[in-house]
Amino acid sequence: MALYSEKVMDHFMHPRNVGVIENADGVGEVGNAKCGDIMKIYLKIENDIIVDVKFETFGCGSAIASSSMATEMIMGKSIHDAMELTNKAVAEALDGLPAHKLHCSVLAEEAIKNALKDYFDRNGIPYDAKQFPDCAHCAHCD
Repeated sequence: MALYSEKVMDHFMHPRNVGVIENADGVGEVGNAKCGDIMKIYLKIENDIIVDVKFETFGCGSAIASSSMATEMIMGKSIHDAMELTNKAVAEALDGLPAHKLHCSVLAEEAIKNALKDYFDRNGIPYDAKQFPDCAHCAHCD
């Protein structure tokens, strides 16, 4: 059995939504040099719908594939639906990740949630802080 699925390889070799959104409505960055993977997600939101999403990722192929897939999964979704995205859903959409690479899907989920939190903060939208990761203390990089 191959280490990486065809979908992982496709999203690694041909990532979707790469880039920066100038004047983004929300920006989320997660990861650290110790992990080796850093992800930054940019959101453009209109009427609570994600109308554009871009990412920049410094990391391995699984990190790039996870970022690419996660952005595709939230494009056109409501901010509330995007909040429901899980790392498990990202990994499943990629037809799986090796166990030692699952943290890449976790980072993708966290980057999106941090971008949404930034959007909520900028717009004075109330939220439950427990819904958002505290990546300063995340277990997968310790």
